[in-house]
Amino acid sequence: MKAAPGTRRVLVWDLPVRLFHWLLAPLVLVLWVTERWNRMGWHVLAGEVLLGLVLFRLFWGFVGSETARFARFLATPAAAWRHLRRSFAREPDHAVGHNPAGGWMVALLLLLLLAECLSGVFVNNDVADQGPFTDHTPAWFMNLVTDLHAILFQAIVAAVGLHLAAIAVYAAAKGQNLLRPMVTGWKQLPATRRPPQIAGVRRALLLAVLAAALAAGWSWFS
Repeated sequence: MKAAPGTRRVLVWDLPVRLFHWLLAPLVLVLWVTERWNRMGWHVLAGEVLLGLVLFRLFWGFVGSETARFARFLATPAAAWRHLRRSFAREPDHAVGHNPAGGWMVALLLLLLLAECLSGVFVNNDVADQGPFTDHTPAWFMNLVTDLHAILFQAIVAAVGLHLAAIAVYAAAKGQNLLRPMVTGWKQLPATRRPPQIAGVRRALLLAVLAAALAAGWSWFS
């Protein structure tokens, strides 16, 4: 990609963030397919992998690269609203990481995914998908969480749909390609912008092991 005058190529998305993003999409599809086909053993396994991914992303949101940190990309609601008001204005993408509205979408998706994983612990539909705490939970609460588990998945699908629609709008109306930086990690930014700090691979690996251990331990002990 040829650099525009006064811009330079900057690494904005580290490999852990990009891997999380691109692993999440097929994993949600696997969860949907295994639930539809009643392959609950695979469904539970996919849920445990999802929990590990979400836990890693939450950890990375506090100690990861600058653009991955919640403190860096969670703008004020007023800033997000001002950004949304310019959704159809054609302008260059100068955001170092998530834009103000996109940051809140990331937070919403992470909360929905975490709630979906945790609610799955209690799920029981009288077929083959008892959660590990089903036998120790009051029936009324178990039924409530079972319904919530289904509703949360629909909310995740809706949020993903909104996310894809936003990408399409940004490409068509604003002339901004949000997919390329999430694939390559690089973005053309004004030369005056300070490049974000990128965390080391060793830190990511340690957090990935920790997240995997917590997700596996949750499954093992429950």
